[in-house]
Amino acid sequence: MISTSIGEAVSPAKMSQKESGKQGLEALFQPESVAVIGATDRPKTVGRTVLQNLLSPEFHGRVYAVNPQRSEVLGVKAYKSVADLPEVIDIAVLATPAVTVPGLVGECVAAGVKSAVVISAGFKERGAEGVALEREIQEKIRETNLRLIGPNCLGVMSPIIGFNATFAKDMPKAGSVAMLSQSGALLTAILDWSHKEHVGFSAIVSTGSMLDVSWGDLISHFGDDPHTRSILIYMESVGDARSFLSAARAVALSKPIIVIKAGRSEAASKAAASHTGALTGSDDVLDAAFRRCGVLRVPNIADLFYMAEVLGKQPRPKGPRLTILTNAGGPGVLATDALVANGGELASLAPETMEKLNAFLPAHWSHGNPIDVLGDAEAQRYAKAIEVAAQDPNSDGLLAILAPQGMTNPTEIAEQLKPYARNSGKPLLASWMGGTSVMAGEQVLNDGGVPTFPYPDTAARAFTYMWRYTQSLRSLYETPSLAEGPELDEAARAGVREIIENARQSGRLLLDEFESKAILARYGIPTVETRIARSEDEAAQQASQLGFPVVLKIFSHTITHKTDVGGVKLNLQDEAAVCKAYREIKVSVAEKAGAGHFSGVTVQPMVRLDGYELILGSSIDPQFGPVLLFGSGGQLVEVYKDSALALPPLNTTLAQRLMEQTQIFKALKGVRGRKPVDLVALEGLLVRFSQLVVEQFAISEIDINPLVASPERLLALDARVVLHDSAKEKAAPKPAIRPYPTQYISKWTMKDHGHVTIRPIRPEDEPVMAEFHHTLSNRTVYLRYFASLSLRTRIAHERLLRICFGDYEREIVLVAERQEPGSGVRQILGVGRLNRLRNQSNEAEVAVLVADQYQNQGLGLELLRRVVAVAREEKVTRVISEMLTDNLAMQAISRKVGFQLRRRPDSPSVSAVLEL
Repeated sequence: MISTSIGEAVSPAKMSQKESGKQGLEALFQPESVAVIGATDRPKTVGRTVLQNLLSPEFHGRVYAVNPQRSEVLGVKAYKSVADLPEVIDIAVLATPAVTVPGLVGECVAAGVKSAVVISAGFKERGAEGVALEREIQEKIRETNLRLIGPNCLGVMSPIIGFNATFAKDMPKAGSVAMLSQSGALLTAILDWSHKEHVGFSAIVSTGSMLDVSWGDLISHFGDDPHTRSILIYMESVGDARSFLSAARAVALSKPIIVIKAGRSEAASKAAASHTGALTGSDDVLDAAFRRCGVLRVPNIADLFYMAEVLGKQPRPKGPRLTILTNAGGPGVLATDALVANGGELASLAPETMEKLNAFLPAHWSHGNPIDVLGDAEAQRYAKAIEVAAQDPNSDGLLAILAPQGMTNPTEIAEQLKPYARNSGKPLLASWMGGTSVMAGEQVLNDGGVPTFPYPDTAARAFTYMWRYTQSLRSLYETPSLAEGPELDEAARAGVREIIENARQSGRLLLDEFESKAILARYGIPTVETRIARSEDEAAQQASQLGFPVVLKIFSHTITHKTDVGGVKLNLQDEAAVCKAYREIKVSVAEKAGAGHFSGVTVQPMVRLDGYELILGSSIDPQFGPVLLFGSGGQLVEVYKDSALALPPLNTTLAQRLMEQTQIFKALKGVRGRKPVDLVALEGLLVRFSQLVVEQFAISEIDINPLVASPERLLALDARVVLHDSAKEKAAPKPAIRPYPTQYISKWTMKDHGHVTIRPIRPEDEPVMAEFHHTLSNRTVYLRYFASLSLRTRIAHERLLRICFGDYEREIVLVAERQEPGSGVRQILGVGRLNRLRNQSNEAEVAVLVADQYQNQGLGLELLRRVVAVAREEKVTRVISEMLTDNLAMQAISRKVGFQLRRRPDSPSVSAVLEL
């Protein structure tokens, strides 16, 4: 019986990892020993302030001073160098001139220091000289285990343990918010504000130039941190985009990640770039990236903290519809305006809700939403109205507004509303407007878990952010269907590479229309038949064969926008019209671009479809790699500007979300009696186009314009492809989200001669994985998970999504699949899993699970071999596994693959290790 444990239960492998010492970033945020390099007792210096902060009685770790010129600093013995310290320390804080930092970092590496914070400034923000210093530091820490924050930063704090390795004056109170910022000055302001507002933090991190530790590292760390409930980020540049997106996708489901990104305007973007010395990137692309990884973006610092509170206290709304309850009309109108302006909707009260409200509200209440309970409303009326509104099936959230009036008691009303904080499963927000008269009521609500806002429009905006966050997570983790359309195979991919190579061999980076459409066709994107004609007679002949009417377009290896040079002639009815059009195009091109740009024409049938002209394209963003664009197409595409962006690759759910962001999508669904287009087929086309973009690295730009969408069919009428120069292709940004690893797809035959396909798992596999779990016996389940997990637990969407929706950058799961002859029904027979240890990027855990019916067919051994082979390809150097001592079958196949097995003392498990 073949099974082994990973991930779902706390495995002994993970326990032993923690026992073996501090890993990853733990030494940075939970240090037991720290040294300040550059410690001094000179007043008003960074070295003195940092040391003074660390000597606070709240921090119980060992603190050392390093200063070759002093024997003692602030009463602490000073050592001449890190090498002279009496122990290997967890963290070194460097506060010395920039030119000394590379050498000091080298000394830290030699002394075995686990982490470092470089507060010193004077690096890439200074120019070439500073960049050279950074390169020196990177060389010192390359191939080592030392992790480094900075340079040019405020430092780090862990209020939970009283650790303050910054030059800020005060430590905030402990809390559940991790605050990460690229601006140290902004952090000091936030720290000062937090004392007044009683906001607590689990950690404060000033990232500086992010020479080593990236956003992805920090998000992963605080995603695992039990003290952190939400992660707030002030960001000026993304840095390693793939690392950021990978970590955010993994963490966002369990903890909100809320970002304020500087640089929306061109001027602000330049300022941010000069501040961090880093590329800031396109703001629209960044929004698309945040949507793709479940990150919530807010426009200002106040919203950053509002949303941390709201998402920490209240459930996420299931939809955009808000019910507003108020004792004054004006504030209700302001809230409604803010709600609608930010993408929310005012809930329509259900008939039964209206009936219940009419039964106890005064006759002249508003009889609609907002529900105006009137200025004389007492606590019981407020509470009853909230109770009724919460039960309305048309509502996704509630906002209670109170304006202090002579007849109202804000504190008593707050006490009555407090029980509804979580009773309904819908978010409840409150705006207690005013000053001292409402403060006590606000405190009651906050203590009871109801977030309060000073103004109703702010509260309404917060609700729309909550809905936006829900939408992002739903897009990420809603189970997609398999894309409609032909399956791609290696022959199609090879055909595209051949077209590209032929163009390059002829010295061209711009593909002609014929080549561009051939590429689309190989990826299952329907194109109009296109023929090349290099003379009038040939054009007339091709037109006759295709059938009239036809379209003529310029055929050129250099011209991209055909209409700009008069290179398109439509609806040509006969050979004479074709010959005339040929001559006109030739003359027009010669006049507007030069005769050398004319190589003939393409001849195509004149397609008459009662449909919509769309554009579908991709270009390269310097930070995020390929970016998809979808929207209204045709000649006026740049005038209408109705388009949306997304990061590839897509699945059917993400394709639909991309289309939903455009105005044209409303028409595609059918309007004014017109039939809808086949949206399922369009989703499939978008999915295949995204595959083309991420698989063919040689393509720099590609667009289909127009892509005609009608109820009858989808058809690419024109296409353009631009290639990277072969010498620059390797340096071009790769997809920010790792695409499906097709290289790990292969066929295999079991002992009973059954044929299976072994391939990486994908989100569309969730239903088939659920069926797979139905086939497992209790014994197999116990051996796999070290516990008797119920079927209901194993097939829950929340659990399966962590396997099926995994990030290939972090984990690769192989499934052995077969299709039933005739029916084509897919069945998973076994699963092999490779999961990188979070804080040890070169180590990974493996697991294998085979359905009872297919055990003893060699499948478990083959899956383990394939997983180990994948580990080698992924540059993993060490593979580990844990199995129960009575799981003899797993132990046997592990030995065959080369694992060294060791019985763990006082444990029911066996450890297996394979050095690669």
